[in-house]
Amino acid sequence: MVTDWPDLVDEAAQNFEDPFRDLTFDQLVALRTFVNAQESLTSGDTAEDDRSQLEAQLADVEAELKAEGIDANWLISQRWVVADRRKLAGEAGNPAKDGEIIKLGGFVIPAPAAEDGTPVGYLVPERGMCSHVPPPPPNQMVRLRLTNGWKSTEMYEPIVVTGQLQIQPSDERMMVVDGFVSMRATFEMDVTDVQTFSKNDVRQSVGTTDPSAATKTWAEGLAEKLKQNRQSQTENQ
Repeated sequence: MVTDWPDLVDEAAQNFEDPFRDLTFDQLVALRTFVNAQESLTSGDTAEDDRSQLEAQLADVEAELKAEGIDANWLISQRWVVADRRKLAGEAGNPAKDGEIIKLGGFVIPAPAAEDGTPVGYLVPERGMCSHVPPPPPNQMVRLRLTNGWKSTEMYEPIVVTGQLQIQPSDERMMVVDGFVSMRATFEMDVTDVQTFSKNDVRQSVGTTDPSAATKTWAEGLAEKLKQNRQSQTENQ
């Protein structure tokens, strides 16, 4: 079954109230000022003159936010609740995909082999993730166990993989381009087939017989999409 990246996300975990989402940049700056002033006042080592200034600043910022319909103290009380919900939203995998055999296209990041010697890679939806830009959320990264023996020849090589997907969270710290990155993936896939792409067409599929005409047509379209994405990423760098 052909799967797109949004299909991997658990939609149920995305539905939650986030009171910070609609705050403007200036409101966020004001809230940060409010938090810093509160923390300084409760630290116990602030001089009396400084305390007076901080209390005045605290009152001014609180009044400013209140005039805009924002309860600063309530927002602060919600920050860790919202942080936990955001974390879950980025980690939760679609349970309907657990154990399903799927076909998924993306860009591969080579990784050290597994303990049993199986080649490993990480599939991400965009070129440059984990090096030029931050890693994607864990539920948008797949740890690939390349059981068919294929190994990537380059960083961010565009591929289409087929195999059984499992919700199997993992966290591996490894070197990517010019620094160590924590590769946190919600999913793992035992890959049985890898389709790679030349500049203009689909190469031989590794691990299975030749793909059908319909699959070739779909893969050629994906190859073009990935190539355009790659060109766009290069132009923006």
